[in-house]
Amino acid sequence: MTLGLESITGRYLNTSVNGQSQRIFFEEAGAGEPVLLFHTAGADSRQWRHILNDPELTQRYRFIAPDMPWHGKSLPPEGWQTQEYLLTTQTYINTVLAICDALALEQPLFVGCSMGGRIALQLARLHADRFKGFIAIEASDFQPAWYDIDWFHRPDAPGGEMGAALVSANIAPQAPETERWNTQWMFMQSGPGVFRGDLSFYTRDDSLVGTLQDIDTSVAPVHIMVGEYDLTCTPEDARRTCDGIIGATLDVMPEIGHFPMSEHPERFRPHFVEALARMP
Repeated sequence: MTLGLESITGRYLNTSVNGQSQRIFFEEAGAGEPVLLFHTAGADSRQWRHILNDPELTQRYRFIAPDMPWHGKSLPPEGWQTQEYLLTTQTYINTVLAICDALALEQPLFVGCSMGGRIALQLARLHADRFKGFIAIEASDFQPAWYDIDWFHRPDAPGGEMGAALVSANIAPQAPETERWNTQWMFMQSGPGVFRGDLSFYTRDDSLVGTLQDIDTSVAPVHIMVGEYDLTCTPEDARRTCDGIIGATLDVMPEIGHFPMSEHPERFRPHFVEALARMP
């Protein structure tokens, strides 16, 4: 780690999603083509810190990494204490589009991992004209949960530590020890019920099943990336999804799990550079 100030800056954006006021935190770095970076379920924009600190990439791209509402530094909306947080596809889409409108982003490139990768495919299906292209990381049309998500919001179990224990199995054994634990730390800090609410979207929303053929990659290209050690979104899941999208491309990343930009940034970087080069 180099001593001194990093080039990342953080700001707050006040906007409205579904008629509800939201104060959304985002980090950004660089100048040039805008690239939105969306985090996984139960985490926040810190997963992208290595990309935002990359001096070569930030010479060409303006990276913008938001914390979704309820995540990281984005507080829940007013009255959250009386609500059950359950993320839905439409709310997710509306949040992304609200950020694009508020920041006046024209044809940004959309990059998302895990649930962010899932929403990338939904955006490609429904709003491809708003974006330059889509890089969907650890993304597939659907996979049911292999665990009981209610375990992540119980009065007799620490939800954050339960979440970290779950995701630890999804980190490749080759990941550096420091980044392995940094990745898990973000889940340990997740707000009560937030990981559960994200997983509700990720494991129960099957609206992409049977609709992949609606994605027109001539409007905006779709590139899918998956780690070979991902047991949640397996390479087989990603390949099945890619095969269902005419013109989509696939990269299976060796020695990487479900959190490539966070768990093993050095190994992820060349794959990400290649993915960016595929965009028009």
